[in-house]
Amino acid sequence: MQVSSLNEVKIYSLSCGKSLPEWLSDRKKRALQKKDVDVRRRIELIQDFEMPTVCTTIKVSKDGQYILATGTYKPRVRCYDTYQLSLKFERCLDSEVVTFETLSDDYSKIVFLHNDRYIEFHSQSGFYYKTRIPKFGRDFSYHYPSCDLYFVGASSEVYRLNLEQGRFLNPLQTDAAINSLPTISALKFNGALTMAVGTSTGQVLLYDLRSDKPLLVKDHQYGLPIKSVHFQDSLDLILSADSRIIKMWNKNSGKIFTSLEPEHDINDVCLYPNSGMLLTANETPKMGIYYIPVLGPAPRWCSFLDNLTEELEENPESTVYDDYKFVTKKDLENLGLTHLIGSPFLRAYMHGFFMDIRLYHRVKLMVNPFAFEEYRKDKIRQKIEETRAQRVQLKKLPKVNKELALKLIEEEEEKQRSTWKKKVKSLPNILTDDRFKVMFENPDFQVDEESEEFRLLNPLVSKISEKRKKKLRLLEQQELHEKEEEEEPEGKPSDAESSESSDDDKDWVAEVRKQRRLLQQEEKVKRQERLREDRQTVLKPQFYEIKAGEEFRSFRDSATKQKLMNKTLEDRLKLEAKNGTLSVSDTTVGSKQLTFTLKKSEQQKKQQEAAKLHRQERKTLRRSAGHLKSRPRRGRPFH
Repeated sequence: MQVSSLNEVKIYSLSCGKSLPEWLSDRKKRALQKKDVDVRRRIELIQDFEMPTVCTTIKVSKDGQYILATGTYKPRVRCYDTYQLSLKFERCLDSEVVTFETLSDDYSKIVFLHNDRYIEFHSQSGFYYKTRIPKFGRDFSYHYPSCDLYFVGASSEVYRLNLEQGRFLNPLQTDAAINSLPTISALKFNGALTMAVGTSTGQVLLYDLRSDKPLLVKDHQYGLPIKSVHFQDSLDLILSADSRIIKMWNKNSGKIFTSLEPEHDINDVCLYPNSGMLLTANETPKMGIYYIPVLGPAPRWCSFLDNLTEELEENPESTVYDDYKFVTKKDLENLGLTHLIGSPFLRAYMHGFFMDIRLYHRVKLMVNPFAFEEYRKDKIRQKIEETRAQRVQLKKLPKVNKELALKLIEEEEEKQRSTWKKKVKSLPNILTDDRFKVMFENPDFQVDEESEEFRLLNPLVSKISEKRKKKLRLLEQQELHEKEEEEEPEGKPSDAESSESSDDDKDWVAEVRKQRRLLQQEEKVKRQERLREDRQTVLKPQFYEIKAGEEFRSFRDSATKQKLMNKTLEDRLKLEAKNGTLSVSDTTVGSKQLTFTLKKSEQQKKQQEAAKLHRQERKTLRRSAGHLKSRPRRGRPFH
């Protein structure tokens, strides 16, 4: 059990602490309670008060005996009996529940609104009936005198289902705009005239139905939709909750009474009637139970909580963190307070001390009389940084693929400008993606701008790369200038940058042809160099060693083999292409295509020739059967 206090209001969290599995024996549970303080101090009001994954909604029956909660996964509803402090039953559902309502005083009649437009009725024995509404529902309410269920959802109509007649009535047409903001996310009545409305933008509006203007507007300051609103009449309080916090405030003045911020997000809040107990459905398997004695007494089935909280309030524990400042021994030496070590003014804690915050501020003012000068220097430094932010910002480029990184940065800036103007959905940049960070760190991923594919696929890369290299040099010069003179304002951009030529409109076809001609010339030069090397290797005398067990065929074969071993893989592929076994061709996009065909042995060639001769011989010997004709069969006719 944890105790928190805000505005001198004690809040006891009864659901915190470790939960023990059911299969543990009593002996092991007692051993854990002796060893673990958290297990010993935990309070388990209701056994198995949790869901498998997440709890979505939670409510209390009208007689106060049963607590019903829905959750996932799988979608289910659980009913807890407070008199037995345990689970009474559990039923699995077909889809997740948006909200539900108990029509009877106990659990015998329940209506569920599902997220797939289905309405499911349950009786005491289980599932009873299922129907569907035209639009997706968000909430519903039951009017007891007329036996009507009113459903609201993604439509301006309010659907009515009469449970006495068992049919839908004509819907109520409203002037509500479904796509308007802010939308209503919670609503609660208090009597016949007072109504509290929660919006999707985090405000709670208190209305009197006789006026069209709200009496009071309370903002949660989080901008999150209001999940639930409850009235507490004994103290004139309103309990409003979003997914992050539960606020309790006065409905007349709007002044905060206290607030509660659970560890996990909130899905629903239920105030146990005529008590100070709060039940919460959270984004966690455990459902929250909080007891606030100021709001009211504990329920009858857990009346022992009043005695427990009274004993805790009689023996309050002092906390050393309130209005205290943590200082180290070095801080004490700077302040000249080392003589206070061991006195009541300092409380030793870990590697330092706690001291009163008021004493700390007084001593600091006495020791440092020039604090105003330091404050003034800090303000001047902040002003200088603000002016620097308006100047041209330097781009920090990686060590590898600098030009590619600069290109991506320029594209990102252009994308942001277009997004701001046209509201275009921007795509993520690979510079900020961890999956591609190796491309800008490992030198093996450096783009080879001299390769044939790069030059053919990027016809305008020469002009763009020259322009980008100029920009890189300017950035490096600016970086050096910034390091040397940090406090001097930057001048105007250099003439080289301002006088950049805009020769980017040349015909790319001519550029591609130019690159192809250059590649052909380079290939011709390389071919001549290879021929010259081959002639030199042929003219030189070469000696070969015949190993044991190796069959000697001819010097020419061994010389050819040795020559192939000395050549690169590219040269070998080209030799194979000449022999007809491997063909290399260029594709339209600049890549290479290889086609490999197996060589046929002499035996395979002889077999193919023999098969060809055999087929020709069979054609000459084969006799045609065209002269044979079928004759009618004589016999008794069929009747």
